[in-house]
Amino acid sequence: MLDCESTRFLAVINEEGQFSLWPADREPPAGWRPHGDGGTRAECLDHIRAHWHDMRPLSLRQDPSEGAA
Repeated sequence: MLDCESTRFLAVINEEGQFSLWPADREPPAGWRPHGDGGTRAECLDHIRAHWHDMRPLSLRQDPSEGAA
């Protein structure tokens, strides 16, 4: 189990624009990449709150009529 007070975290994002927390000393899983500089759990959660306003996957947020002309 992680000690949340001493563990450094990363905010990670996937191709669908969804965020998660990940321990900074581990490689993010396939399909996820760091977003921001990392920090404490609280700092990363603040970063996620500041950047993730719509929790729907990107594929559901895109307007299907955008490609029609």
